[in-house]
Amino acid sequence: MSQLLERFIRYVKVNTRSDAASQFVPTTQGQIDFAHIIEKDLVEIGLSDIQYNEENGFLTAVLPATTNENVPTIGFIAHLDTADYHAENIQPKIFPNYNGQNVVLNEKRGIIMETEEFPNLKEYVGQTLITTDGTTLLGADDKAGIVEIVDAVEYLLAHPEIAHGEVRLAFGPDEEIGRGADRFDAEHFPAKFAYTIDSGRVGCFEYETFNAAQAVITIEGTSVHPGTAYGVMVNAIKLGEYIDAQLPKEEVPEKTRGHEGFYLLSKFNGTLDHAELTYIIRDHDKELFQKRKQTLSKIVKELNETFDKNRITIDFLDQYYNMGEIIEKDMTPVNLAVKAMENLNIQPNIQPFRGGTDGSKISFMGIPTPNLFTGGENFHGQYEFITLESMELAAKTIVEIIKENATQSKN
Repeated sequence: MSQLLERFIRYVKVNTRSDAASQFVPTTQGQIDFAHIIEKDLVEIGLSDIQYNEENGFLTAVLPATTNENVPTIGFIAHLDTADYHAENIQPKIFPNYNGQNVVLNEKRGIIMETEEFPNLKEYVGQTLITTDGTTLLGADDKAGIVEIVDAVEYLLAHPEIAHGEVRLAFGPDEEIGRGADRFDAEHFPAKFAYTIDSGRVGCFEYETFNAAQAVITIEGTSVHPGTAYGVMVNAIKLGEYIDAQLPKEEVPEKTRGHEGFYLLSKFNGTLDHAELTYIIRDHDKELFQKRKQTLSKIVKELNETFDKNRITIDFLDQYYNMGEIIEKDMTPVNLAVKAMENLNIQPNIQPFRGGTDGSKISFMGIPTPNLFTGGENFHGQYEFITLESMELAAKTIVEIIKENATQSKN
């Protein structure tokens, strides 16, 4: 088994699922334990300045430069946690020389990953396929990103003849619940730019993300016996339904793509006298993003005006902004990544990211941080998979970016 594969299998078996209900940092003990496992590996391969920050949950390290040339410091970042899906007792399965047929994940439970449902599987014929046993996620998001970064710097440590500048690494918690990067210590991560290794298929690369906000609408109704309800009852559930019906019916995730934004009613809890609606609001365009918030505010305001008192409140929380706003001021990290992929005969697939990464927040901290592929597919569920060859290409791309950064700095 290759070192990269061995490390990946070892890492994914650690339960690092984050917990949005927790107020600890990181939110789960598994992430702390995992950070210390990685820390030990970084010591063994010979990296410098390895530190685990107990205050923010980030593990950082440095690959020293091998040239005296003035090469900009760059960074690579990945997250420790996995998504809100079963993550206890992960048992990855390995299929060497995959044959392109349906994959039996769990014979006992009859769980099969079918090529008819997941036709992309056929693109990996002959490769070493790594899957779940059908009862958990795999954790390639983002443990593949971590092992690819570690593999890349391990290669460079073994080849000191390759000229490169200083490289900074950071592995942080709670990305899946949108908290980790809030505590990122950008001041002590002196990189001119960085990359999150946290995207999907080989070649995927994003430098545009959504602008994102959460809106919580609280409704106070009046509950009385239905037999005497005339002119008195105010049904909070019905008011919630009315609010949602006022939004554009086509502007929802299942009917939008590319740069198109949306509203998503992600939670609706209600009784006659009290209801709460939680929306996520997304748009790549900053102006349209603000208009979406204004639309919800206007609906609430106009509905409140039909009552003798304010029964409805709305609270917004901006979560992250479109990293493209920062990165487009200097496209160096984008151009470097594209050139690195082209050097390796990888076709770059640059698309607006319909989500956000730690790089969204870190970019606005002064370190432009686009998002590069890990090679995995079907993240956040039982059908998640990746191949060894995809991870190897991701690691090679990281090495090539580091090399290309030094080459272009001479020109």
